Amino acid sequence: MSDPVFVIHGVANRDRDGFTAAVEALQNATGVDMVPVYWGDLGAEDRLITAALPTRDTKLMSPIGPGDILRDETPDSLPSYLFPAQPLVLDQLRIVDAALRGELEADEGPLRADIGPGTPTADEVMDCLADEWPDTRWLSRTDDAALLAETGRALARVLLDADPDADTSYGYDGLRGPSGPGTGRWRDMLRRRLRDLDRITGAAIGAAAGRVNQAVRTRILPGTTRFLGDVLVYQRHRDVIHARVRERIDEIDPGLGRGPQRPVRLVAHSLGGVIAVDMATAREPLWTDHLLTFGSQAAFFHVCDPRGGQLLPYAGQSPVRLPASLGRWTNLWEPMDMLAFAASRVFRLGDGTEPVDRAVPHSTSSGLWTHSAYWDLPAVAVAIAEAMEGGSSAADERLPGEAGRQADPV
Repeated sequence: MSDPVFVIHGVANRDRDGFTAAVEALQNATGVDMVPVYWGDLGAEDRLITAALPTRDTKLMSPIGPGDILRDETPDSLPSYLFPAQPLVLDQLRIVDAALRGELEADEGPLRADIGPGTPTADEVMDCLADEWPDTRWLSRTDDAALLAETGRALARVLLDADPDADTSYGYDGLRGPSGPGTGRWRDMLRRRLRDLDRITGAAIGAAAGRVNQAVRTRILPGTTRFLGDVLVYQRHRDVIHARVRERIDEIDPGLGRGPQRPVRLVAHSLGGVIAVDMATAREPLWTDHLLTFGSQAAFFHVCDPRGGQLLPYAGQSPVRLPASLGRWTNLWEPMDMLAFAASRVFRLGDGTEPVDRAVPHSTSSGLWTHSAYWDLPAVAVAIAEAMEGGSSAADERLPGEAGRQADPV
């Protein structure tokens, strides 16, 4: 084919020169003649979008004074998915028991020797813990074996490091003695340390959850909010953006896409794929021979809000038949891309076949936000060359070992 492939970018693209360079690199990798279609100047105003994102106060708290309480989160204030189903207390205490006994048996001290009444045995220690454990807010909700084992060891060290003869006025009535003021030294000491460990655990979980939340907000949420901004603009100004695409095609050849005799070939990323599908299925369609989308949402949009044109709503019983103005469709998705959706279960081509949903491998260098990573993935270049015909051999020469490689579905 002599006509070029038109490449439509997706959301949050405000760099015309950068987009042109990316298309040129993709052209070199595929051996397919490409024309960039830029519409980013019509998108959302997103330069100051981070001003609307909440931030977590990371300043150090003032030192805790005598009698102050260590501030921590509460389990109910954190997402439920951070916690497993309520573990069985017996399972938890079994781990604590093993670690506590191991620590006690490794030490030669008053808890190993029978030195008189009031010296607690390991069984008495565990009986005490069984009474106190349900009152903990954090430890009673964890199934982390390492955390439970360290708790057992820490409690053992409390008993091993204590001087049973010190401060005899405080009382030394053993773990089974009364727990009021002046009595039950071992029991009160164990209870206090268990509560300290519980509060420290809560503070640590709260801090970790806050850091994860902030990382998600600062690394993933800006891209998501920019996506939403351009979606809102596109929904309101669809005709203007469609006109921009049509103008760019007309600059190459005004006859392209006007009828089945001269269909266009399109490559589109993200919202660009939605634009391409909308134009190919409109009442006055942009006739398209082959569309390749990557990281796109056309099926998702149509399920949520029918796109109109020649498309019927998706009712769930059977796929929506695409008009003859969209001949073939290859849809690429990356496993970590939260904004990539499948097309084959929602749509059917006019000849009754499915659009081709094809996974591309995840690259660890892409990080958490992978929606923009497709441009540099060799597998994407190979897929474009294969889909657009005539360019696959050139792509294979430029990308040895990559031709035809696909990621396993996940």
